[in-house]
Amino acid sequence: MPLRNLTPVEARVLAVLVEKQHTVPDSYPMSLNSLTLGCNQKTARDPVMNLAESEVLQALDELKSMSLVFEVSGSRVVRFEHNGARALGVPGAALALLTLLMLRGPQTPAELRLHTERLHRFADISSVEGFLDELAEREPPMAVKLPRAPGAREARWAHLLCGEAGLPAPGAAVPVASSARDEDVALLRAEVDQLKAQVARLMRELGLDEQAPAS
Repeated sequence: MPLRNLTPVEARVLAVLVEKQHTVPDSYPMSLNSLTLGCNQKTARDPVMNLAESEVLQALDELKSMSLVFEVSGSRVVRFEHNGARALGVPGAALALLTLLMLRGPQTPAELRLHTERLHRFADISSVEGFLDELAEREPPMAVKLPRAPGAREARWAHLLCGEAGLPAPGAAVPVASSARDEDVALLRAEVDQLKAQVARLMRELGLDEQAPAS
């Protein structure tokens, strides 16, 4: 059964639950407080939000009514977990892409492959594009390929879980970040952050001292 369009706050809450399930599994399912903090993160979020716990709780109630979120009992603190893949009827790989699109806004397939690394590891960019195409071909569609902006090397994709994706007005100035050079810089930075996280994880697993001389 098709779900209604989500509000931006509902989309943020759902996406944070999916993200944190993979990135901080020890804190999942999530309490209202930790979920609110995740929604209001200043990094890896576009747009940045400043939600009150009451707003997050209201979004949770709406998501529960659509079976997108469940409340977990048996703890002194009420916790919440998502049911995104089953309620939306998508595989985990597609849910990872939708999650990053909800958290960070429109992105290219290359950016999505980097940013979803901790949620789902795609073999290559073509596999990302394959899942995006499947989302775009659903009825109703869940993702759309946006027109390539002037100066951009690749087209970006947006999710449609909140309705039609916002498109730049005709003649609107193209953001500097849409240039091919800035796309390359963003991708390189993401790769460096990803490599740092992998090295830190490996050092923890090997029981090595993570404190190394500053380079």
